[in-house]
Amino acid sequence: MSDDFVPHPALAAHQRALRACRRCPDMAGPPVTGLPVRSPVMLIGQAPGPKEVEQHRPFAWTAGRTLFRWFARIGLDETAFRRRVYMAAVCRCFPGKKPRGGDRVPSPQEIANCAPWLEAELRLLHPQLLLPVGRLAIGRFLAPRPLKDLVGQRFRVTTAGGECDLIPLPHPSGASTWHVTEPGKSLLREALALIAEHPAWRSLLD
Repeated sequence: MSDDFVPHPALAAHQRALRACRRCPDMAGPPVTGLPVRSPVMLIGQAPGPKEVEQHRPFAWTAGRTLFRWFARIGLDETAFRRRVYMAAVCRCFPGKKPRGGDRVPSPQEIANCAPWLEAELRLLHPQLLLPVGRLAIGRFLAPRPLKDLVGQRFRVTTAGGECDLIPLPHPSGASTWHVTEPGKSLLREALALIAEHPAWRSLLD
């Protein structure tokens, strides 16, 4: 696939409307979007941090560097990934910090406010493969279970865009040791192997 990026008109229009959203007064915007690329693969994060809002792109800081190292192991470096995979999130604005440190978890109302944007993207893209990153994103599609029972497996799910495969990933945060200790380290390796062999992912490497 060529790296000459051409914006998809319907996705570009969708993102213009999304970036104008101000539904959540306690969230720090503007909303963050990736490139409007029509892709069979969709990555779904949790919510951006302050650096992502500042730089106007998802996974722009330390967690992103870890995430893109994972994908480089199976064929796509950061530049190629951003140009070939549609990057979405459960919430598109920064929730802010908790009083005692760490990022605040979006409220159920904030998640509900942002849900129509993700549902619209699923309808526009009809993805073949979803890659939810972190518990909040995984929980958007699957019933709550321990990460060890989710990462390293492939699921068939029904979304607003129809049926597709879903391969959960842990969050690459430096504050988490799950993906660098066992069993998380081995389960992450198994998840990446499942992604690498999926036809939708392989189509991005041609």
